[in-house]
Amino acid sequence: MNGTEISIIMGVYNQREFNQLEQAVASMLKQSFRNFEYLIYNDGSDREVTEYLQKIASRDSRIRLFCAKKNRGLAYALNFCIKHAKGRYIARMDADDISLPERLQRQYDFLEDHEEYGFVGCNAQLLRESGARGLRLMPEKPKAENFLAFSPYIHPSVMFRREVFKKYGLYSEAKSNLRCEDYELFMRFFLKGCIGYNIQEPLFQYREDENAFKKRKYKYRVDEFRLRCTYFRKLGLFNVRSAYWVMKPLIAGLVPGKMLYELKKRENSHGISVADK
Repeated sequence: MNGTEISIIMGVYNQREFNQLEQAVASMLKQSFRNFEYLIYNDGSDREVTEYLQKIASRDSRIRLFCAKKNRGLAYALNFCIKHAKGRYIARMDADDISLPERLQRQYDFLEDHEEYGFVGCNAQLLRESGARGLRLMPEKPKAENFLAFSPYIHPSVMFRREVFKKYGLYSEAKSNLRCEDYELFMRFFLKGCIGYNIQEPLFQYREDENAFKKRKYKYRVDEFRLRCTYFRKLGLFNVRSAYWVMKPLIAGLVPGKMLYELKKRENSHGISVADK
């Protein structure tokens, strides 16, 4: 191969669970596919986290660490990485999840063999306090109706063709899209004819614990409600039958985090798979 094939991109902001950060980075460095660069954007983290990231970056020449003094949000961080990426493909990663060793290879092979798809995700094992429990099963070929519950792609598990960002745009950095940057991106791509696929294998371990359901302030849920109204109309999903899904962010915001967590575990036990971080 000539040049860098894959650019892994990851934004980090004050990830104080250093064990999780270590596992996330190590899982990418141990990939069976070796021709990649690893772009980590330190999004204004404090001194302790910054020094830890610098320590991690010194271990492998493929890691490119960018440090910012000001926190600008995940969309800005990812866009910065995309603009500085050298790879033909862009692979997402988060600082608290784990990619299984064959993830990059399987996604790379898929996109090489299927030119009709702009990006590819996968199924995932769920990581909770006690370890991996259950599976998150994603729709193989997401259609418009799969956007009703939430994004039909596990964002940090996705690999994109680099050119889709040039053709269809980067992540929206609008404040109204905070916490749902990926949802907006995937719906926008779908509307423009850029389709994705989910490999029906658990190539990823996605962290889901009770704290994940305490992250979102109610204002972010109101913003998601507005986003759903806008895009559901464009997708032809805005009708009486979809009323619950339109209102879901507002309803969820009134339910205690612990109860949401228990409901999510029950959903996953029945094979239902939607993200609500």
